[in-house]
Amino acid sequence: MAKIGLFFGSDEGNTEKVAYRIQARFGADVVDVKDIADVTQLDFADYNHIILGIPTWDFGQIQSDWEEFWDDIAAVDFSGKQVALFGLGDQFGYGDYFLDAMGMLHDVIIQSGPEIVGHWPTDGYEFEASKAEIPGKGMFVGLAIDEDQQENLTADRLNRWCAQIHIEFGLDTPLASLDD
Repeated sequence: MAKIGLFFGSDEGNTEKVAYRIQARFGADVVDVKDIADVTQLDFADYNHIILGIPTWDFGQIQSDWEEFWDDIAAVDFSGKQVALFGLGDQFGYGDYFLDAMGMLHDVIIQSGPEIVGHWPTDGYEFEASKAEIPGKGMFVGLAIDEDQQENLTADRLNRWCAQIHIEFGLDTPLASLDD
C-alpha cells in the first residue's frame, strides 16, 4: 500500500488541525503526519507521495518552523516524487498576501523536479494578490484554506481536494468524505 508523508508547520494549530483532517480522509494507515519542526531532510526519502502544509503569516511571511527548515527543504531531492500543497491564509485581512507562503514553498521545491499535483481553483476566494496563484490559469498551486473567513467551506474543500489528489496519486485505498 502506498504511504503518503504529510509535513506541516503550525504556530496556532490551524494548519495542524487541517493536516489531521486530511489524514482522517485517507486513513492513518495511509498518511503519516509529521511536524516540520521534528523532521530532517532524510524523512522525505521515505515517501513518493508527499503533502506539504504551510500557513502564511502577517504580510506574506513564512511560518516559523518552515522558516527554520527553509535551507533544508531547498536541499531535499523531490525528483520522481508527487507533491501536493495546501496553505492557510486570511483572504480579507491579508488579501495582498493571500497564501504567499504556499507559493514560496512551491517555488523552492519545484527546483528539484517533483510532479506537482492538487492545483486548486481560485474561484470562491476574494483576494488582491497571491504568490500561490498560477498566472493566467485561475488556479492556486495547491489547496487554499481560509479558517478565518470561510471556515464553513473547509470540510467540503478538503473532501473535494482529497478526492482529487487520491486520483492524481493513483491510490486504490478507500477515501472517506467527512463533514468535520
